[in-house]
This record gives sequence, structure tokens and C-alpha cells, in this order.
Amino acid sequence: MELKGKTILITGGAAGIGLEATKQFLANGAKVIITGRNQAKLDAVKKSYPAITAIQSDVADANDAQLLFDKIKELGGIDILYNNAGVMSGPANLGVANDKHFEAAENEININYLGVIRLTNFFIEMLKSKKEAAIINTSSVLSYVPFNLAPTYSASKAAICFYTVSLRDHLQILNSRVKVFELLPPVVATSMTEGLEAKGIPPEKLINELIAGIKKNKFTIRVGDTKLVYLINRIAPKMAYGLINTAKNAKLLK
Repeated sequence: MELKGKTILITGGAAGIGLEATKQFLANGAKVIITGRNQAKLDAVKKSYPAITAIQSDVADANDAQLLFDKIKELGGIDILYNNAGVMSGPANLGVANDKHFEAAENEININYLGVIRLTNFFIEMLKSKKEAAIINTSSVLSYVPFNLAPTYSASKAAICFYTVSLRDHLQILNSRVKVFELLPPVVATSMTEGLEAKGIPPEKLINELIAGIKKNKFTIRVGDTKLVYLINRIAPKMAYGLINTAKNAKLLK
């Protein structure tokens, strides 16, 4: 898929993986629109990269999604929807009473999973109208093997994996030109993964492989350790589970 001249919407584009994606899609000649909940972060990115368009929006809020769609339609629309926004709550000890656990889990599902469906529903007809268009969904290595410190996050990423495969198949049945890519990162060195035992890969490497995969029309893009965990899980699930859930990480519950 050609990226030059395409307009891409990146949710969660003001920090971490989304910010790196903003930089690299710009470098590949794309026009970039970013969203996020934090206006100060959006302003900072806009100051550093004046060519982008920054719109404050929360993917978990239906009204925000409608306003975002309306603004982007006025701007001429998009060719690529990159559902990148995601959150991970702190360690969830399921063995003790925790009044805040349900609230945190609900927030993760609303952002990580339902937010993807919400924006896809808003933009799918716009994307279908383009000569060449795409949806990029970020799942995770945890879509294969759950991380017991982040059960709902893992569940949300497994849901994204199944949703993405199903969406791709449905669009192919409809002979749609919209391509559906799934990015499966390992641990990535961002603020979300601070404190974990595994050393995360740089966001630069992740997005390098994403863009290379998109250009080759590689629809499932496994990066780094995700490839190894995927293979091990197929033949030795307990071993794969042990690789993800180390003794050092377990101490974070204490």
C-alpha cells in the first residue's frame, strides 16, 4: 500500500507508540491527524510538527467520536484509520477485594476495544469510498497469552485480534478495497510498561516494522518477541505463559 499522499487518523497520537507513528507517517509523505484526551500533549506535538492536525477527542466517548468524524469530514476525510489508543491499569490482584477493579476494567474495555469498534463504525463508509484505504488495529502479544497482572487489558487485546480478523474477512466478502492490518507488538518501551521485567523494544522499531508491513500488504504484523511467543504457544502453551508471567513481575502484586 502506498502511504505518500494518504491522510491518516492516529488515535492516541500525542505520546508513546502513537507519537512515533506520527513522526514516521509524516516522513513517508502522509498527512497526519492525531487525537488524544490531553490538550497540552496535543499542543506540544503540534508545535514540534506544524504539518499535523491535532483534535482533542476521547475514543470512549460517543459524542466525542461524532464530533471528531464531523470535523474530519469537513477537512476532506481520511484514507487510513489507525486505532492506536489504549490504556493499561495497574497490577490487578484478583485474589483480594478491590472496589476500583471493575471501574478500571470498564475503562480499559471502553477504550481498548469498544473505542475501536466505535471509530470503525463512524469511518468505514468514508474509507470504502476511497480508491485505496486501510484500518490499522493494534492488538498485542497478550492477545495470545494473558498477562496475569493485566487480565482485562489482555482480554481487550484478544478481543481486538478476533475483531480484526473478522472485519478483514467481512470486507473481503464484500469486495471492499479497505485493507485491514493488525499490529501485534511485544513489550514496547513506553510509560505504560515502566516497572516490568521485560525490556521493551523502542517505539521506532515497532513503527518501522508496521510501515514496512503496510507497504508490502502484510496484514498480520508480528514484531520482536511476539513472533516467538506465537510459535511457542502453538506447541507449548504452559511455556509461553511462563515467559509472559515471570516471578519478578508477580512481586508487583505484593
